[in-house]
Amino acid sequence: MGKLTQIGLEKKDSQEIAEKLNELLANYHLYYQNLRGFHWNIKGVHFFQLHAKYEELYNNALTKIDEIAERILTIGQKPLHTFSDYVRVSSIKEAANISGDKETVTATHDNLTTLINLERELLGLAAEKGDEGTVDLLSEDINENEKTLWMLNAFLS
Repeated sequence: MGKLTQIGLEKKDSQEIAEKLNELLANYHLYYQNLRGFHWNIKGVHFFQLHAKYEELYNNALTKIDEIAERILTIGQKPLHTFSDYVRVSSIKEAANISGDKETVTATHDNLTTLINLERELLGLAAEKGDEGTVDLLSEDINENEKTLWMLNAFLS
């Protein structure tokens, strides 16, 4: 029993999964903050559309951030919780001084692509380790993020 977490996962497996979940958490935080900035600073003919869309996306990201952190706790590990950790760990970078429609949508597209790629990698790891809870969390999110990516591609084309 000493090698298992409270929910029956191998402790070493849960540590490995939590490391990748923390990476996803960090990337989601930068994605979220970029969306907030785009929402506040968007300009141009698509202002009303994008202002509302960015609010929808950052509210959704905030929910995902909470779900990821709670999953890390559920598997017996500790979520990152400082912005300096998020910036250090994240592949997504801060998007400063961007306010045009194509620029912000392109940045959002790129950020979302990063999240999806990370989620797919983590999905494989979680499936391999028998962590169905993480698999379930990621499967739903990948589907939703792919649909958003499709919409962003439509806007950019």
